Amino acid sequence: MSVTNRIHFRNVQGDIFGGITAAVIALPMALTFGVASGAGASAGLWGAILIGFFAALFGGTPTLISEPTGPMTVVMTAVIASLTASNPENGMAMAFTVVMLAGVFQILFGVLKLGRYVTLMPYTVVSGFMSGIGVILIILQIAPFLGQKGPGGGVIGTVQNIPTLLANINPLETFLASLTVAILFLCPSKLKKKFPPQLLALIVGTLIATFLFGSDQIRTIGEISVGLPSLQVPTFSPAQLRTMIADALVLGMLGCIDALLTSLVADSLTRTEHNSNKELIGQGIGNLVSGLFGGIAGAGATMGTVVNIQAGGRTALSGLTRALVLLVIVLGLSQYLTGIPNAVLAGIALKVGINIVDWGFLKRAHKISPKAAFIMYGVIALTVFVDLIVAVGVGVFIANILTIERLSNHRADTVKAITYDDEEIDLNPEEKQLLERANGSVLLFYLSGPMIFGVAKAISREHNLINDYQALVLDLSEVPILGVTSSLALENAIEEAVEKGRQVFLVGLQGQAEKRLRKLGVMEKVPTQNLISDRTEALRKAVISISGSVSDVYNSQGTSPEGDLIPEDAN
Repeated sequence: MSVTNRIHFRNVQGDIFGGITAAVIALPMALTFGVASGAGASAGLWGAILIGFFAALFGGTPTLISEPTGPMTVVMTAVIASLTASNPENGMAMAFTVVMLAGVFQILFGVLKLGRYVTLMPYTVVSGFMSGIGVILIILQIAPFLGQKGPGGGVIGTVQNIPTLLANINPLETFLASLTVAILFLCPSKLKKKFPPQLLALIVGTLIATFLFGSDQIRTIGEISVGLPSLQVPTFSPAQLRTMIADALVLGMLGCIDALLTSLVADSLTRTEHNSNKELIGQGIGNLVSGLFGGIAGAGATMGTVVNIQAGGRTALSGLTRALVLLVIVLGLSQYLTGIPNAVLAGIALKVGINIVDWGFLKRAHKISPKAAFIMYGVIALTVFVDLIVAVGVGVFIANILTIERLSNHRADTVKAITYDDEEIDLNPEEKQLLERANGSVLLFYLSGPMIFGVAKAISREHNLINDYQALVLDLSEVPILGVTSSLALENAIEEAVEKGRQVFLVGLQGQAEKRLRKLGVMEKVPTQNLISDRTEALRKAVISISGSVSDVYNSQGTSPEGDLIPEDAN
């Protein structure tokens, strides 16, 4: 496997154009997320440059554009607020250390090849989680949208201070923020294809603020440092170390989910297949370097990735080009960015939050499934008012419990125990006659499909329903997977039969099911001659073991159901 991403020079023109277009989109978003996070515009720009460059160079999705995103900014905002509140002197340095740790976790996930498992979450949980993040981003923009500094305390603090924020509203900044949102919503589709609405809103809002309002009336992002960023020394506080590791884990996991979901979008647009584990390593390297040089965390960005692909980008060269274009802007044109109003960035961030909310599923969830709606709304509430990791953990747990219950109920229908002909089991004429001749003395236990642990209860229930039998025939010919719990339930049934002196026949045992029962020692309790591949033969032997004579198995004329004569020496 190549260390770097799939880079070739057969599409140079398309890649360069895609990278330039993605850079135009990235500029206002990087400024917006940098300011929104509390780390400043420079941190947003350097995050976009460093994550974008190293993720493109070492990742596993050629067309993926990586940069600070809405979900990552929400977590980053909470991390910075928490650490600076507890340690004002070193809080920001500790926040960048959290970004580094998040990158280390992502690299570790990739090395351990956990990429394919990251996105294996129910859609209800993913939808609720992302919608909750969108709601958080919207709420956090209320203060800057109204022209004021955030009151602190995160979502709850903002909600509690809404009356105060409204009472002290800055009309000019609120006008600029509202104008920004209006441009983003009302920009014609034809214009969007030629000019990014975010950049249009940024330019229009800045020009109005510069020429119509005074600098003392409008808060701007201020000076952006020119030159390369300084190295951030990893900073730890014993009192905050556990919190920092937990924050880094949340940030790293969210970045993995965000990036790999965007990689799936890129795959569908380019008809290619990304390398998820390699992508996680690339994302981890990007975040590690970003934290080392004072940039905020980032992940794969859907908007930038789609724009890159639509503009012609097909290899990682487009992502590298985008990072270099942003670098030129920061080093050469940063003085022109100082007058951008905070209110304009708040309007852009508010629109991002609105876009993150999964409105389509919110409208239909209750129609699809009340349980799905309950999980989604529950995850949204936990995400907004409790904790991101708690929301995902609780959501996945409940969703899995409901799924296991549904699968168990479905699989339980495939567990049948009969002593007479039953229409739910497809028996051939001879098998029907054999059960009839046995007159309830032979118990046919039929299982089919994967036997997960939830089916163990059904196995025990069906077995306990019938106690008066002399021979047990277990048909496992259609069981590809046998779980440990179900294996133990079968072991109990076999042991009970053996203890009571009943004959036990195993039919069609093979593959994983056979290996599982052998390791449990179940096979030692069944005579080798009772391990049979054909169910009819097993039933025939079971009836013979009871009657002691094959001639008693069929009819008094000594013929089988097919009319064949039974040999005299068959006894």
